Amino acid sequence: MAIILTLAALVLLVYLLFIFPTQWLKIEKISHSIGINKRILQISDLHVDRLRISAKRIREEIEAAKPDYIFLTGDYTYKERYLPRVGYYLKVIAGCGIPVFAVLGNHDYELPRLKRLLDLFEAHGIPLLRNENIVLDDFQLVGIDDDCTHHSRIRPSFKGIDSSKPTIVITHDPNVLLIIKRPYDYLMAGHLHGKQLNVPFFFAFKPKGPLSAKGIYKGLHTDQNGAFYISKGIGQAGVNARFMVRSEITIHDL
Repeated sequence: MAIILTLAALVLLVYLLFIFPTQWLKIEKISHSIGINKRILQISDLHVDRLRISAKRIREEIEAAKPDYIFLTGDYTYKERYLPRVGYYLKVIAGCGIPVFAVLGNHDYELPRLKRLLDLFEAHGIPLLRNENIVLDDFQLVGIDDDCTHHSRIRPSFKGIDSSKPTIVITHDPNVLLIIKRPYDYLMAGHLHGKQLNVPFFFAFKPKGPLSAKGIYKGLHTDQNGAFYISKGIGQAGVNARFMVRSEITIHDL
């Protein structure tokens, strides 16, 4: 009996420490005015193959937040058999009636046929920005493709940008900001999962670029070009667990 109780306690402890944080969604609220008076909801790193947050819950949070825009910052899946699930999440998100814009992540480029994912975005009316920009109501939106898979192109991303208007950048890998040599007002990224397993020297064993090596892997920061935010993401990569880091949706009041 004692052995059974001990095993049950261990199972419960593992669940509370590693599984529960993937289900206990945190709504991060960031206030950083750039003068556009817009609320943007960011969802990063869906990883639907390892996602424990339902589409229904995401829809509820979107409806509660009442954002002006929704930005998706990459990593939807790397397995073709999960594309129907990606499509379902995109359908729910787009169905909220709020303009949605997206970029790709490194895992997406592992798909054998990337076009199948691109077709899903088109089917649900979600513009996918791949090293390009678009002018919206009160600002310019720049979408830079994934940097760690060598798909980022800075010059075409900023082509035609008017320096007198506020500029928001969305991308997946935040390390790209190290090669952006021009100002922006705000940048949103993901990729680093807030470390996902918050243990010492994690990025020494799993390198994720120069930012994480410097201890910059989540939250709001500034550099010489502007302010940037790194989301902890909503899904998981690799092991389907988190430790001392909860899944996240981010609300940016700008």
